[in-house]
Amino acid sequence: MPQVFKAGSYWVYFWADEGRPLEPIHVHISEGSPKKDATKVWITKAHKCLLANNNSCIEPVVLRKLMRLIEARVTDVEAKWLGFFGLISYYC
Repeated sequence: MPQVFKAGSYWVYFWADEGRPLEPIHVHISEGSPKKDATKVWITKAHKCLLANNNSCIEPVVLRKLMRLIEARVTDVEAKWLGFFGLISYYC
């Protein structure tokens, strides 16, 4: 599973198998190592985060900070996605 970055005890990462056809660009967030019930965040064309779900029940204030951090590093996220999957599409 490609790790994008860590922020404190939280991992921001992709699953290696993001479906066929490939799902639009997004990241998963979990505290500690990756988990199946991780929070999912879409990356938009406008380089913003759109919450798909908060399955890992990250506290709202913490989740907002993590999403702002992802937005600040969106070019890194896109580059890692492109490097790993070879193409990028957006949810919206």
